[in-house]
Amino acid sequence: MQLTDLLQRVHTGDRDALDEVIPLVYGELKRLAAAHLRRERPGQPLQATALVHEAFLRLAGTDHPSYEGRSHFYGIASRLMRQILVDQARARRAGKRGAGALINVAEVPDRGYSPDEDLLAMDEALDRLSHECPAKAQLIEMRFFAGMTVEECATALNQSLHTVRKDLRLAQAWLRREMNG
Repeated sequence: MQLTDLLQRVHTGDRDALDEVIPLVYGELKRLAAAHLRRERPGQPLQATALVHEAFLRLAGTDHPSYEGRSHFYGIASRLMRQILVDQARARRAGKRGAGALINVAEVPDRGYSPDEDLLAMDEALDRLSHECPAKAQLIEMRFFAGMTVEECATALNQSLHTVRKDLRLAQAWLRREMNG
């Protein structure tokens, strides 16, 4: 059975279809997780397998959208993985700051962004981009978080390669401007 057909059955609430989907997508999800983790700070406690399992837990606990195809499914899974990593970065940041303890600003060294802060800044910038231009935010997620090629993005969005490349350049420039102030 085709993955797209199984995903449609998952959307309708068929739990057996979800069990059939897992072995079909597991390898690709693990590749996505590894790509996400390569962009993380060194010493990240989460492994690719654990990130995939956490994403599955979150997927299983939600109402499933009507997946338009495998690219749409992988895009959603990739977004979930990114959100898991952002949640962990927020928790680490809260722990480092004493989870609400008062900090004397004069005692904080100015060393620039940490990897956790970079991830949080990127997440916030992507949220702002998704409000201004959802299509460009989707392209960034597909290309850089889901690891899709420009050609795969163009096919999934039914757009020309030229349009996808142009929109990616614009979205990247917008994000750079937002993150650099």
